[in-house]
Amino acid sequence: MHRGQRNWLFGLRATGDRFDDNKRDFRRERGQELSFTARYILELIEIEAIVTEDEWLDALLKKFGAEFPATGIFSEFARKHAPETSVRDDPDHALMTWIEFEERLFRTLERHIVSKRLADGFMLSKKADVEGFIKFSLSVQNRRKSRAGSALEHHLAAIFSARKLRFERGARTENNNRPDFLFPGAKEYNSSAFSENRLVMLGAKSTCKDRWRQVLAEANRIKTKHLLTLEPGISENQTSEMRTKSLQLVLPKKLHETYKSTQQRALLDLQEFVALVEKIQR
Repeated sequence: MHRGQRNWLFGLRATGDRFDDNKRDFRRERGQELSFTARYILELIEIEAIVTEDEWLDALLKKFGAEFPATGIFSEFARKHAPETSVRDDPDHALMTWIEFEERLFRTLERHIVSKRLADGFMLSKKADVEGFIKFSLSVQNRRKSRAGSALEHHLAAIFSARKLRFERGARTENNNRPDFLFPGAKEYNSSAFSENRLVMLGAKSTCKDRWRQVLAEANRIKTKHLLTLEPGISENQTSEMRTKSLQLVLPKKLHETYKSTQQRALLDLQEFVALVEKIQR
């Protein structure tokens, strides 16, 4: 967790070398659910604030059994049963609603499956199966990370389809690179007759860290790359470097508040990105 994320989490606002007293009082938030952003930042320091949808467990077990379904199928289930939202009027709200609801459903199913496995124990020939336990633990962590990234891509694809954008997922470009989303697609990208000004690419990463640089080499014909992330409060040094590399950061609108005002002016929200592609594709 870097300073900007810590300051946002605790409601600290820097004024020169001092902090004002607009601090968050967690005592007043008892009984209230921590936001997606707060949970994300807490997990950076290995504090889990798990939120589940226990009333959905029976429906999940009836639909999928006590096993994890393919990520695309699970994301579709989450969109179908999530609180009502409008992709047309507010894609930013739709994305966060779907992401948060799917996260709760996943943690609900995960808790059931993992609890059962732990109850079965890790014994092998009457000896503790340490390697088996470590392997299982790592599989839980890896599944969480890979599912989060896949879910983001699935929900973005659903939004782009609903808005009738022409796009291709994982289209092949130079050096066998595959950007997450290419607008309108590989055929146009590989045609020298198709104007570069009508090409758009979007990387989708639930977390950035240093991996954002991977996006820079994924589509050489496109000068300005776009990257959508769910990471709150990226440092000024990193967002400044992104701009110098012609990388345009895109975040759901509600995450903009985790960035400094000087950073926010350079951000796009999802609605603005969709509007940009719609304008190019008219």
